[in-house]
Amino acid sequence: MSRDANTAFARTLVDEWVRAGVRHACVAPGSRNAPLALALVEDGRLRVHVHLDERSAAFFALGCARASGQPAVVCCTSGTAAAHLHAAVLEAAHGRVPLLVCTADRPPELRDTGAGQTINQVGLYGDAPRWSVDVEAPTDRAGIGPWWRSLAARAAASALGPPAGPVHLNLAFREPLAPTGAELVDAPGRVDGRPWTVTTRPVRTADTATVARLAQTIRDVPKGLLVAGWGSGLDAPLVTRFARATGWPVLADALSDLRACDGAVSTYDAMLRVDEFAATHRPDLVVRVGAPSISATATRWLAEVEAQWLLDPDHQWLDPGHTATDRIAVDPSALLDDLLARLPATGPGSSWARDWHDADRRAGDAITEQLGGSEDPFEGRIARDVVATLPTLATLVVGSSMPVRDVETFAEPQAEVRVIANRGVNGIDGFASTTLGVAAASRGAVVGLTGDLSFLHDTNGLLGAPDRELDATFVVVDNRGGGIFSFLPYQAQVAPEHFEQVLATPPAVDVADVARTYGLAVSEVEKASDLAPALREALAAGGVRMVRVRTDRSVNVARHREVFEAVAAALRPR
Repeated sequence: MSRDANTAFARTLVDEWVRAGVRHACVAPGSRNAPLALALVEDGRLRVHVHLDERSAAFFALGCARASGQPAVVCCTSGTAAAHLHAAVLEAAHGRVPLLVCTADRPPELRDTGAGQTINQVGLYGDAPRWSVDVEAPTDRAGIGPWWRSLAARAAASALGPPAGPVHLNLAFREPLAPTGAELVDAPGRVDGRPWTVTTRPVRTADTATVARLAQTIRDVPKGLLVAGWGSGLDAPLVTRFARATGWPVLADALSDLRACDGAVSTYDAMLRVDEFAATHRPDLVVRVGAPSISATATRWLAEVEAQWLLDPDHQWLDPGHTATDRIAVDPSALLDDLLARLPATGPGSSWARDWHDADRRAGDAITEQLGGSEDPFEGRIARDVVATLPTLATLVVGSSMPVRDVETFAEPQAEVRVIANRGVNGIDGFASTTLGVAAASRGAVVGLTGDLSFLHDTNGLLGAPDRELDATFVVVDNRGGGIFSFLPYQAQVAPEHFEQVLATPPAVDVADVARTYGLAVSEVEKASDLAPALREALAAGGVRMVRVRTDRSVNVARHREVFEAVAAALRPR
C-alpha cells in the first residue's frame, strides 16, 4: 500500500505555519480542500473558524491577521469558491495584511477537460499576491519533505513582507482526498521547533550624508508638519520627541494610533475647511508617513505644499496627488531616530506650533458645544461618543464611507484605543466578517462602527456568529441608505427619485430584524445621550450584539454644516 502523501503534505504545511506564528485559520467547506481543512482542524494548536461563505471566511481571516499582525490562513475548495476570496485578497494587498490564501485545485490532468468545479486558478488574483505558486499534487518521492517545509516557510515569510500582504498557494490534490490510514510520507521539521527557514527582515536606514542633509533642511524650516496615516509604523513617544525637537505640529489621522501623542492636532479636518486658516497656515515642508490622510480636505490642502517628503520602507508610491518632492524608502522610525540625534531636544520657540494647537483647542471646544446641543442622534456625535465610551485596550473597527470620516473629524483622541479599518481599497464589503475576525484575535473589547448598507452587505458573515464564542458589538448607524452620497456635489443635480434609486439605495429590509434573524441581540437608541449607556451595557453583556441608532440623512448633512460653521466662527481672529 502506497504512503499517504496528501495527508502528510497538508500536515506539514500546518506544522510549519504554526512554527512561524500562525494561530488562526478560516475554512470554507468543500471536498477538494479536505486534506488541508482536516489537517488544520486536527492539529489542535490553531483556532479554526468554519464559514459557509468563502468571502466571509476570507474577510474573517483578514480581520484576524490585521489585529494580530501575524499571517492567517483562509482555505477553500476549487472553482468559484476561489473567486469569492478575491475582494479580501485585494484588501490584504493594498492594506499590507499578511494572508495565506490556500485554494484547492484539480491536478493538471483534470484541468481544461470539462471536469466539474474547475476553473483556471493559476494567477487568479493577478499581481495582488506577494508570492503566488501553483503547487504540484503531493507525491511520495525522495527529498520531498524539505521542499514541502521550505514551501510553507517561504509562504509565511512572504506574507509578512516587506511589504506584508497575501500569498496565494494553489494546491492540487488527487483522490483519495480523505486520510487513507496508510503510513504518511516522512517530512520531519527542525528538531528544536523552529521554522524550516527563519527569515530576518532588514531595517532600511538612510546613509549618513542623507540624514545630515535632511536634518539641516528641518533645522532651516520652522514651518513644517509631520503627517501620519495608517501604517506609519511610528510610536507615540518617538513622534512626541520629534514634535518637540522640530517645533512642528503633527497631523495624525484616526487610523495612525498617534492622535493622543503630544504635538498632535486632531481637529485639522474641520480647521482646514476654514479658508482663512488654511491659507495662513500652509507649511513650507511636509513629512508624510503612512497612507494618505482619511480627510479629503487635508489631502487637497496638502497638494499645494511645494516640498513634501514621503517616507515608506516598502518602496510603495503612496502619492495619489503626485505631489511628493522626495521619496525616502527607509524605515521611518529609524530615520526619525537618526534625525533626532542631530536635532536639539526642544525646537526653537515660535508661534507656528502654538497657533496650530490654540486653533485645535478652539475648534475642539466648538465641536463639543455643537454636539452637545441636541438629543437628536447626529452621526458626528455617534462617532465621538462611541470612541469616548470604549474601554482601555479596546479596538474600534470602523467602516469605510462616512463612519471613518466622522471618527476622523469628530472623535477626541484616546491614547489606549486602537482604531482600524479596511482602508487598503476602502470598500464596504466584508465589514461584519472583518470585525468578528478582529474579535477572534484581540483580547480587549471590540466594537464595529458602520452604516446600515455596509452591515447588510456582509450578512453571511453573521451566520453562526453567536456560537463562535466571540465578543463584538456592532454600532449600526441606520440612515436608510448610503449617507455619504448626500455630501457629494452631484447630489443636487440628480432628480430625487433617481438619487434614491441609484445612489442612496435605501434597503428593503430592517437592519435590526436581519441581525435578530442571525441571533444577535439588538438594543435601540432613540436619544443621543442614550448611546454611551447602551454601548457599555452591550459590552458588559458580551457575545455578538448590535446597537442600532436611527438617523436622518438630510438632517445629518445640515448638522455637519452647522458644526463646520461653528468651527469657522471659533477660528476667526479675536
